[in-house]
Amino acid sequence: MGALSLCLVTDRHATRGRDLVAVVGECVEAGLRLVQVREKDLSPAALLALCRPIRELTRRAGARLFVNSNVEVALEVGADGIHCPHALVIVPEDAPGLSVAVSVHRPEEAIDAQKDGAEFVVFGPVYDTPAKRAFGPPQGVERLAEAVRAVSIPVFAIGGVTTARVPEVRAAGTAGVAVISAILSADSPALATRRFLEALG
Repeated sequence: MGALSLCLVTDRHATRGRDLVAVVGECVEAGLRLVQVREKDLSPAALLALCRPIRELTRRAGARLFVNSNVEVALEVGADGIHCPHALVIVPEDAPGLSVAVSVHRPEEAIDAQKDGAEFVVFGPVYDTPAKRAFGPPQGVERLAEAVRAVSIPVFAIGGVTTARVPEVRAAGTAGVAVISAILSADSPALATRRFLEALG
C-alpha cells in the first residue's frame, strides 16, 4: 500500500501545544497519505471547523481523509471515508460515497466489520499504551495475526506501535500501522513520519 500503510490518528491534546492542523500539514508534506480525524470531545461545529483545513491539506497532497463517526461532517468536507468503533458500525449505505473503516479489538469483530462492508479495520491495542488502556489490555501480536488471517480486507495495527515494532506487526500480515503519539508528540512530527514510512517500506 506504499504511503497508505501509515495512518495518522489525530489527538490535538498530544501535540505538545502545537497547532494540530500545522502538525498534520508537516506530516503530509513528509509523505503521509492517510489521516483519521479522531477528536471525540468536539461539537459537530468544532469538528467541521477542524476538518475543513485538514481536508484542504490532504486534497492538495492526494492523501485520504477519514472522519470519526460523524457522517454529516465527513460528507460536508468531502472526506474519503468514515471511521467508527465496532459497537457503532456505519454501513456503506448510511454513508453514501464514503469508505468505511472500523476499530476492532478481537478477530471476531474484524469478521463482523468485513461482513458489514468495511474497507479496512484497525486492530488494537496491540501493545500497552496510555491512549488505548480504556479499550482493554494489550492484545499482542498473535491476536493481531489471528485477525489478519480471519479477514480478506486490510488490517492496521494500533496501540503502542513504534518504528522498532513495525517489523513485528508487518510480519503478522498487517497492511500497515495507525499511530497517534509516536508522531504527534515527537520532537519533529515530520521526521517521525518519514521514519515510519521508511520502516514500513
